[in-house]
Amino acid sequence: MKISVIITLKKDVLDPQGKVIHQTLDGMGFEDVNEVRQGKYFEIDTKETDKDKAKSNVEEMCKKLLANLVIENYKILDSK
Repeated sequence: MKISVIITLKKDVLDPQGKVIHQTLDGMGFEDVNEVRQGKYFEIDTKETDKDKAKSNVEEMCKKLLANLVIENYKILDSK
């Protein structure tokens, strides 16, 4: 079962990479962009067949390793 996770910086945390991307887009003529926030995307293929257990396992992975909960939020997307 594949489970996708998106990890982003919390709103009040400065995002220097997003700022650079925003400035670059502006320089390329994409002047209608208000803000860019950069994040991480993980696609985890697990052997677990039970959807709830798989999501629970991935949640633990996020809490223990994938996300820095002090400065990041994570969102587990629907499994495939």
